Amino acid sequence: MKRYLLPIFVCMVIVLALHTDTIQSQNNIPSNYGNDFNRYLSGLQLPNELYLCGEKIPLEEPEVRERAEREFYLLLQKPGQVILYLKRAGRFFPMYERILAEQGLPDDLKYLSVAESALFQSTSSVGAMGLWQFMKRTGRDEGLIVNDNVDERRNPEKSTIAAAKFLKKGYKRTNSWLLTLGGYNMGFSGISKRVKQQFGSDYFDLHLNSETSRFVFRVAIIKELMANADKYGYSIPDWQLYKPYKTKTVSFDKGVSNLSEWAISNGTTYKYVRLYNPWILKGSLPAPPKGKTWEILIPDE
Repeated sequence: MKRYLLPIFVCMVIVLALHTDTIQSQNNIPSNYGNDFNRYLSGLQLPNELYLCGEKIPLEEPEVRERAEREFYLLLQKPGQVILYLKRAGRFFPMYERILAEQGLPDDLKYLSVAESALFQSTSSVGAMGLWQFMKRTGRDEGLIVNDNVDERRNPEKSTIAAAKFLKKGYKRTNSWLLTLGGYNMGFSGISKRVKQQFGSDYFDLHLNSETSRFVFRVAIIKELMANADKYGYSIPDWQLYKPYKTKTVSFDKGVSNLSEWAISNGTTYKYVRLYNPWILKGSLPAPPKGKTWEILIPDE
């Protein structure tokens, strides 16, 4: 290192060290936080029994328990992510629970959406989209409108209803909710083919690709941590949870050339039209398909 750069480098190191100490002090983070967290983490153990959708995960089998512990400890290393799961659940779980109950489906299926999207309107590298991560073709097959202007895979309520119907179809093919969850990840035809080829009787009998072999365990561990949050140190008061938006619906059967103007004329802003209706992809809307109406949510004051 050149001589004239050495003092500058030393100053930068000192400033960085002081800044780190300040951050720890402001956030009450102890200097031995890493060691304490590691001790806490290593003291936690997976329960002896796990159930998902009423079906038992056979943790008494060493190979099965090892796979479950992998997901357990990896997710425990991401406390910030689990906190976001819990906060976002405050917004979406009431709606999920209502629709799943109406469809006669297990309540545990709400954790599938957490595993798929982290309860966020995300888009995967292969084009799956929304809270339930539908591919375009699957979304259309389940009655969702998917085009350049509108993508109902991003409509929270409609996509949840579509997911419930899709899961019902999967269960009819597999007669097992755990196989259905595996099929949600790799395709129902794919999971049924593996069962037939390998003479399997359940999910745990099968040799599957890496992603699908982990998927059901991931959903189960997400359920365990979220349903028993206090047990694992996540203490979030109700007032800190994200709440469902307070909205009212405006229905119409025509197109909108300028959503900004439409929003102002309806007592809101373009920002809130797009926030409450993430299925709208552009600043305008074409006329809806024949016989259908657009239902736009706006703030209900």
